[in-house]
Amino acid sequence: MKESEEGNEGRGGPLLDDVRRMRVMVAGVRGAHLVERVLPAPLPRVWQVMGDLEGGFGEFQPDMRSVRVLRREGDRVEALARSRYGLRAHFHGVLRPGWCWLQSRFLVIGMAAADEDGRTRVALTGGVRVPGRAALVPFGARRELEEAMTRLAARVT
Repeated sequence: MKESEEGNEGRGGPLLDDVRRMRVMVAGVRGAHLVERVLPAPLPRVWQVMGDLEGGFGEFQPDMRSVRVLRREGDRVEALARSRYGLRAHFHGVLRPGWCWLQSRFLVIGMAAADEDGRTRVALTGGVRVPGRAALVPFGARRELEEAMTRLAARVT
């Protein structure tokens, strides 16, 4: 068992860390891509940027112009986002240290981070959602996710 999983025992063994949990989520969504990278910065520094929806998040996500958190109750969040192209999305989801899953009617954003020996493994997914189905439209998603990861790495290192 890795050091990061110590004390993370569930009913039958170790629980998944947030990046592994994101891999499972993405595996169940047709057309979804996952971009993963280890950044040479500690988890608190990386999540300070990633989890700041109204600040740092918009600076590394290529399509975001602004995000405004409308409501937050525990780890549940509701936010309004505007893209650089003028489109708006009303998101509902979960935001907690190391994990973010936001969905609007037509968009999904997923982010996860886990400590890896003082560095941080980050996983990003997202794209245009097919309403009523576990599917994303894959066109351009991987390129945008790679760009977001590159911009995140530049912000935290």
